Amino acid sequence: MIRPWIIDTTLRDGEQAPGVVFSNTEKIDIASLLADAGVNELEVGYPAISHDERKSIQKIVTLNLPVRLTSWARAKWQDIEDACTCGTEAVHISFPVSAMYLELMGRDYVWVQQQLQELVPRAKKYFSYVSVGAQDATRADAELLESFVLDAEACGADRVRVADTVGIATPTSLIGLIHRLKSVSHAALEFHAHNDLGMATANAYTALEAGCQAVSVSVTGLGERAGNAALEELAIALKLSGKYETSIDTRKLSSLCTAVSKASGREIVDQKPVVGKSAFQHESGIHCAALLKHPLSYQPFLPDQVGRNGHEIVIGKHSGSASLQHYFSGKGITMTRGEANHLLALVRTTATEKKRALQPDELEHIYNTLLVKHG
Repeated sequence: MIRPWIIDTTLRDGEQAPGVVFSNTEKIDIASLLADAGVNELEVGYPAISHDERKSIQKIVTLNLPVRLTSWARAKWQDIEDACTCGTEAVHISFPVSAMYLELMGRDYVWVQQQLQELVPRAKKYFSYVSVGAQDATRADAELLESFVLDAEACGADRVRVADTVGIATPTSLIGLIHRLKSVSHAALEFHAHNDLGMATANAYTALEAGCQAVSVSVTGLGERAGNAALEELAIALKLSGKYETSIDTRKLSSLCTAVSKASGREIVDQKPVVGKSAFQHESGIHCAALLKHPLSYQPFLPDQVGRNGHEIVIGKHSGSASLQHYFSGKGITMTRGEANHLLALVRTTATEKKRALQPDELEHIYNTLLVKHG
C-alpha cells in the first residue's frame, strides 16, 4: 500500500478565502480536530501577517499535537525570521516561477536561484524541515520549472511544492508535468491544487498517481476564489482506491467539516460531495427500492464511514411504492403494495404542485385523507 503525506492548509490558504477570519480559539479547535482526524501536517499560518498571527501559531505549537506544523513564508528572510519566532518544526518558502509572476515582482530566474541558495541553507539552521514552493508552476516554462526543482534539491530543500496557483491544471496535463519533473530529479514532490476549473480534488489524486509523495488540501476545499482540493473528498477517494493507505480517520470528517463551516461562515451546500446534506439523500423510486435491499447499490460508501448517521429516503415526485411502504412502516403502519400505489398518485401530484419533497405532516395528511375517503 502507498502512504501519501497529507498536508492541510485550512488555517493558512483556507483563511485566505475572501471574508473568512478564524478567531484564535477557532484556530486552536480546528488544528486539534485536524490532528485528531489523522492529518500528517498542518500549514498553520503566515507569521509575517501580524503579531497576532504569530501568537496564534505559537499557541498551536504549545499544544504538542502529533503532527508536523509548518509556517508559510515568502522568499524573504524577514518572513522566515518571523516564522522562527513561532516555534514550528517546518517552514515553507514560496518562490515565483512563472513569467507573469516574475515580471510582477520585477525579478528574473537568476534572482530565484540566488534566493534559494541563500534562504534554504539558512532556514535549515532553524527548522528541521524546509519545503519550497514553485508558485504558479502550471503556467511556468517547463524547463525553468525543471531548473527550480533541481536547484531546490541542490540547496537542501526537503520537498518541492508544485502549485497550481490559478487552478488551470487538468489530470492529463498534470501527469505529463509530474513525470517530467521526476525524470530529472529525485526531490520529494508535493502538489498544491486550486479548484478554479472544478478539478482540484481530481488533480490532487492524479498527482499522487503520477508520483508525488504529498498533496496539500483544505477542509471543505475552503480557500481563495473557488477553493482548494477538499480534504474529505480526497481522503475518501484514497480509502476507496484499494491502493492507498492514510492515517486519516474518515469517520471524523463530517464533524470536522461542520466545525470549519461554522468558523468560516461558509455554508456546506447540499450537493457538496461526501459531507453535503444531499450526499446520502435518495428520492428516485428505482434507487430507493434497490437501497432497501443493499445500501451500496446507489452509494459508493456507507454514511457511517464519514461520520454520518445513515442515508435518508425522501418522499417526492420521483418516489416509488417501496419507498412509501418503508416510510409508513417506520410510523407503525403496514401498507400493501396496492395501497402504496394508490397513495403514490396523490403524493406525486402534491409534490409536483409544491415543487419539492413532502414533509412528514403533509404525508400524514395525504394518508389520513385517503383513509377517510376509502373508509
